[in-house]
Amino acid sequence: MNTEISQPRYTCALGAQATVLAIPHAIPIVHAGPGCSAVVSGFSRLGNHGESYAGGNQVPSTNTDETDVVFGGEKDLRSEIEGALQIMKGDMFVALSGCTAGIIGDNTVEIAKEFAERGAPVVGAETPGFKGSAYNGHEIVVNAIIDQFVGNVEPVMQKGLVNVFADVPSQNPFWRGDFQQLKILLEKIGLKVNILFGVSSEGICEWKNIPNAQFNLLVSPWVGLEIVEHLQKKYGTPFLHYPILPVGGRQSSRFLHEVGKFAGISENTINEVIKREEKLYYEYFIDTADFFSTLQNNLPYELFVTGDSLTSFGVTKYLEDEVGFIPNAVFVTDNPNQKNETNLLKIFAAEFPEYKDNLFFEIDSEIIRQKLEPVLQKTNRALVLGSDWEKTYTKASGNVFRYFSAPINQQLIVSKSYVGYEGGLHLLEDIYNTLFEGKTITNQTYQAKLA
Repeated sequence: MNTEISQPRYTCALGAQATVLAIPHAIPIVHAGPGCSAVVSGFSRLGNHGESYAGGNQVPSTNTDETDVVFGGEKDLRSEIEGALQIMKGDMFVALSGCTAGIIGDNTVEIAKEFAERGAPVVGAETPGFKGSAYNGHEIVVNAIIDQFVGNVEPVMQKGLVNVFADVPSQNPFWRGDFQQLKILLEKIGLKVNILFGVSSEGICEWKNIPNAQFNLLVSPWVGLEIVEHLQKKYGTPFLHYPILPVGGRQSSRFLHEVGKFAGISENTINEVIKREEKLYYEYFIDTADFFSTLQNNLPYELFVTGDSLTSFGVTKYLEDEVGFIPNAVFVTDNPNQKNETNLLKIFAAEFPEYKDNLFFEIDSEIIRQKLEPVLQKTNRALVLGSDWEKTYTKASGNVFRYFSAPINQQLIVSKSYVGYEGGLHLLEDIYNTLFEGKTITNQTYQAKLA
């Protein structure tokens, strides 16, 4: 079925270019038409967090044209890989195919194999846009790296070593901070963490060490399941599927309990860490009581969320469970297939039994607007966590808006994350500081504003 999507929130499978760039000193080589790499690059810079080591205009591309369509573009791809190996300094090169290459049948994987057999660190992945979204492309590329770069090796299990799979790089504006905070959380209970992506990763040495992990940890409702299942078949590594991003005190403690138990860490060790972390967290949290009691009759309490399922579920759980928001609507925008939608409905119903009917799957921002805008016009007590697409009409309705999901073009996001104990506190700061933007608000003036 042909459908038109208004105001998209993700790119095609070639968006996995961002997955490659998220690995320190890894370089994508794009075998696609002119502009394809630039389009996905432009989207992946949401939050203005830069081009990474070899992103943006530095990405090598064959820029396939009509001649390649007629005669094939494999010769150009070989030439592009040769040039990249000579000119660019990288630890791994990943050739990605776009729609043109996919349609005419250029074999990116086989060409990459030719270079790998000569000892060059080259991987090939078939990522034409018609294979799905950037979420699908992410899984394709990660599995390609595992098969072609990590390879068929005999695992030597290292107790306490865990590979972490979570956010899809650049699809979530906070992916870099999320990976860093997940690593920090897990290290608190004594685990050694292969975080694999972002500034906290040690690069390809972590990828080479993947087979030796005691277990794999997937922090995601659905994206990445194919990866950890593949690793279980390939290396016999068990995995823990934890479907909700741990945000705030209760969820972070629950996360550490479940991961620690799966890892075989003593309950005393886990409880000691949690006790220490909760002491700090709740001292800060309780100190906000004066603020909440002063403005309690005027603060927003109706919650509307649009974003990927991982972050949306985690943040909604925290705001509902610890802060007292009512999740009136959560719009999941990462386009899971029917099987995954069923699983997400089960997860949401288990976490939010009172609000299980308030989960919606929608990738079209115009349809979200049609559903959300009339509701916002009838209230002034709502908080909307969303993207550029929700900002204007939320503010026009007099409700509170906070940037939360892609696309984001009017903020700088460096290492921000809402993961963990501190992440929950930072989320509180961000939400309620939004009330004060551009104005002086006391309990009297804010009450007058909402009257």
